Amino acid sequence: MRRISSTILLAALAFAGTPAARSVAKRYVVTSAGGVGDGQTLNTGVIQALIDKVAQQGGGILVVPKGTFITGALFFKQGVSLFIEKDAILKGSVNPQDYPQVHTRWEGVEREWTSALLNFTDMTGVELSGAGTVDGSGDVWLQRGASSLPRQTGQDQQMRPPQDRSGSPSNPGIGRPRMICIQNCKRVRIANLKLRQQAIWCLHILYSVGVTVENLTITADHNIPSSDGIDIDSSRRVRVNNIDIDVNDDCISIKSGKDADGLRVNRPSEDIVVENSRFHYGHGGVAMGSETSGGIRKVEVRNCISDADNWAPIRFKTQPSRGGVVENITYRDMQLKDTRQAFEFNMEWRMVPPIAPPAKVLPVVRNITIRNITGTVSSVGMMHGLADSPIENVKFEHCKITAQKGFVIENAHKVDLSGLILDVKEGAPITKKNVK
Repeated sequence: MRRISSTILLAALAFAGTPAARSVAKRYVVTSAGGVGDGQTLNTGVIQALIDKVAQQGGGILVVPKGTFITGALFFKQGVSLFIEKDAILKGSVNPQDYPQVHTRWEGVEREWTSALLNFTDMTGVELSGAGTVDGSGDVWLQRGASSLPRQTGQDQQMRPPQDRSGSPSNPGIGRPRMICIQNCKRVRIANLKLRQQAIWCLHILYSVGVTVENLTITADHNIPSSDGIDIDSSRRVRVNNIDIDVNDDCISIKSGKDADGLRVNRPSEDIVVENSRFHYGHGGVAMGSETSGGIRKVEVRNCISDADNWAPIRFKTQPSRGGVVENITYRDMQLKDTRQAFEFNMEWRMVPPIAPPAKVLPVVRNITIRNITGTVSSVGMMHGLADSPIENVKFEHCKITAQKGFVIENAHKVDLSGLILDVKEGAPITKKNVK
C-alpha cells in the first residue's frame, strides 16, 4: 500500500472539515449582495452582512469575483469559508476607523488591539483559498505615516521602526492592521492565495490547532516595518508547505508570548513543519522567537532555499526577560544563496530601552540539529548564549558553508562542530569564548 505523507494527510483532514468540502455547500458571491469591485467603493458593510447571512443559513462559501473590492475589517463566523477567484483582489481600507479594537495577542502580550483585515476566531473547519489576492495596502499606510492614525492612543509608535514600539495590556493602541488573524481555531486550511503589501504581520496563526498553509506567495515592499510573512504563535500541529516569501521582517517567525504575560499564558508552539519553501529578502528565514516565553518545541524546517540577501535563514532570538524553553528544533536540507548569515543564535537580541528585568528562570535554547545546510553567505554568523544560560547541545551534520567572515560562538556548551565545513575568506573560521 502506498504511504501518504503526513502533510498531505493533515491537509486532507483539514479540508474535510470545511464547508468547501461538503457537497451541500452553497456559494455566495459578494456582488450578488451589492458588493462593488471598482477599487473605490467601501464594501465592509455589504460583505459583513453577507457573512452574517451565510452563517445564519447554516454556512457556505463567500466568493470574491473578479475586481478590486475595498473593505475594512471582516469577522468570519462558523461555517463560512472564503474563496477569492483569479483576478479578484480583496483590498484593505486605510482608514483606521474601519478596524475596531478586539481582544487578541499582539507582539506576545494579550491586550485590546487593532483587528486584522480578515478575522477568523473560535472557528472549526476554516478554509481560505482561491487563485486571487489579498492586498493589505501596506504601501499606502506607510506613505500616510503616523499622521493617518489618531494621536490620543499612542499609536504613533506603530509607524516608527520596530524597536521603538511599546504598549501595555491596559493601554490599547490603534495601529496598522494585520492582514489575516486565525485565532483559537481548529482544522484550518489556507491555500493558493497571493498575499501582498501587508500593513504589518501578514498571516498570524494564534492559539490554533491543526493548521495547513500551502502554495502561498507573500510579498511586501522592503520598507514596510514588521511585515512578517507568517507568525505561528502558541499554536500546535501546523504544516507549512510550498510558500514563497519576500518581505521586510522574518519570513516566518514562531512565537509563544513575551515576558510576564507570555509566562502567564504559558502556551507553547509545537509540532510544526515548514518545508519546500523559498525565502527571499527578509530579516530571517524561519526564526524561533523572539517571543519564547511559552516555549517552542518539536519544529522541523526542511527542503527550503534562502536567497536575496536574507539576513539569517536559521535564526534563534530571545531576551533574558522572556524565559521559556526552545528545544528539539531541526533545520535540514537547505540551500543558502548569498544570504547575510547562515546562522544567528542570539539570547540577548535587540536589547534596547526600556529593558525588562530578567525572568526568574532565564530562557533556554537546547537540542538543536542542523543537517545538510550548504551555500554561500557573507558571514557564517553568531551563536550568543547567556553566561548563566548557555546554548546547549547543538549538532552540525554534513554542512558546508563558504563565507567572507567566520562563526563567533560565545556562551555555549556541547556544540558539535565536526559536521561543519567552513571556507572563510577573512579572519578565523571559528572564534570561541566560554564554549565547553
